[in-house]
Amino acid sequence: MTNLALTVKFKRGNFSLLVEENIPLENVTVLFGESGSGKTTLLRIIAGLEKKAWGKVALGKTYWQNDETKTFLPPHKRSIGYVFQDNRLFNHLNVEGNLRFGYDRSDAKNGVRFNDVVDALDLSNLLLRTPHSLSGGEKQLVSIGRALLSGPELLLMDEPLSALDAKRKAEVIPYIEQLPSNFSIPVLYVTHNLEEVTRLAPNMLLISEGKIAGKGKVEKLLERIDLWSVTGRLAAGSVLNAEVKTHLSDWGMTVLTVADHELRIPAISSPPGTFVRLRVQAKDVALATQKPVGLSIRNILSAQILSIDIEKDIFAEVLLDIGGTNLRARVTREAVDDLKLATGRKVYALIKSVAFEGQLFAK
Repeated sequence: MTNLALTVKFKRGNFSLLVEENIPLENVTVLFGESGSGKTTLLRIIAGLEKKAWGKVALGKTYWQNDETKTFLPPHKRSIGYVFQDNRLFNHLNVEGNLRFGYDRSDAKNGVRFNDVVDALDLSNLLLRTPHSLSGGEKQLVSIGRALLSGPELLLMDEPLSALDAKRKAEVIPYIEQLPSNFSIPVLYVTHNLEEVTRLAPNMLLISEGKIAGKGKVEKLLERIDLWSVTGRLAAGSVLNAEVKTHLSDWGMTVLTVADHELRIPAISSPPGTFVRLRVQAKDVALATQKPVGLSIRNILSAQILSIDIEKDIFAEVLLDIGGTNLRARVTREAVDDLKLATGRKVYALIKSVAFEGQLFAK
């Protein structure tokens, strides 16, 4: 596992950034926060694109920046691949020319081979085409390929899907998901989109106002109400790990197993026996004290209340245990009082299948 050590300070106008972290990089690690929180600035500091940043940046035992020893490696010597929000392809070159631009100029290929990248990203049919003839998703795949072919030890990705519509995102994200396993290169991925977080990353760092506000497992951070200022109150919820059990083709549904419960969602393509992650927003979970009948809601899960946090306004946040897995529900304070909800009480969690419609399901 690669470790990224940061002790950095940066100031521009009224914005200040201060980060002191040792970040274990394995697979995809997400850097998440609102616009203006410092995500891209931190990525640029790691890449060596902010010369006025002060401090230390080290990947493993190699210092890319160390003010004490007056070390500052320029970007092309930092063994990083950088994928920007905009694709930044060279319009005067075809796809193969763009891919070879980084590959031919790299001294350290780090075992990355041209044909392997082309095959992994399905670019063989695009090699002779020019950038202006590509779709947005195809352009980003070429950008990713070019970054990989520079032979990096770390791939930095700055909201690479932000300019794509939902269909193009769904086409590109499986390729990003497989990069660490295909090329043994960790990815530090910047986004403010929780669907991308759920799909891609087991671990995340939350950044707010230039400081790291939290770090750890995605499912643990997203269920914490004390981090709402970063993750967003309306998006609060839970991440569930589920196994695909079967497909109900006649109904266009897929049945998942979550902590010994069955969960029905709109059909996905993952075969039975595979594992996926899905996000359940707290506002999509209702509670009942008795098992209901005669409902259109397909998902009724037995649960036990772990905690109830009463908000200042009309709502209450209820944390549930559904067989060793946590699930969060948002209900009204009136409902808490009327149903006599309390810690330890057994209830039923109700989730509409349509709540999962359009999600980018993670493997």
